[in-house]
Amino acid sequence: MAETSRLTEADWLNGQVLIAMPGMRDPRFAQSVIFICAHTPHGAMGVVLNQPLARPRLADLLVQLGVEPTPPKREIRVGTGGPVDDDRGFVLHSPDWSAPGSMVVDAHYVLTANVEVLQAIAAGAGPAQGFLALGYAGWEAGQLDDEIRQNAWLSAPADEPLVYDSECQTKWSRALAKLGIDPGHFPGVAGRA
Repeated sequence: MAETSRLTEADWLNGQVLIAMPGMRDPRFAQSVIFICAHTPHGAMGVVLNQPLARPRLADLLVQLGVEPTPPKREIRVGTGGPVDDDRGFVLHSPDWSAPGSMVVDAHYVLTANVEVLQAIAAGAGPAQGFLALGYAGWEAGQLDDEIRQNAWLSAPADEPLVYDSECQTKWSRALAKLGIDPGHFPGVAGRA
């Protein structure tokens, strides 16, 4: 009887980005770049980095949550993090700030899903860099690994510009470039980012 391969910590994609292949069948993830916050034998969780939202803005959300001051003393980018719990906010941020319940992804990134991080940002403090994702992308045990084996995703190291900058239109092509891939070489993708 053949032994099934087991996911080891060395195989985990924590702190990496997933890059959708051009043939991605799920339109919610076409040309998406997803930061992986947790990848374990029990499943995976990440936030989409390149689906910005024009509305609501951070100030709008702070008003809804009753967080002062409004307008906030500083803004962070807001985007669609994925289709799961899309009414819940997750702040992916630099490790220079944390609160009880913050999840350390790696030495460079922390995920916080409580109002304290928004209060700190609104007051002009909090983490130096951050991105507010509404919702997240989630996979059951083994699901992401299967999708990678089926060539739905590539993975690459994350970097601060890819995670935090507002150049969402170019994130997919820049993520592919980290792997030495020109998206123009994929049939039917030329001219799109």
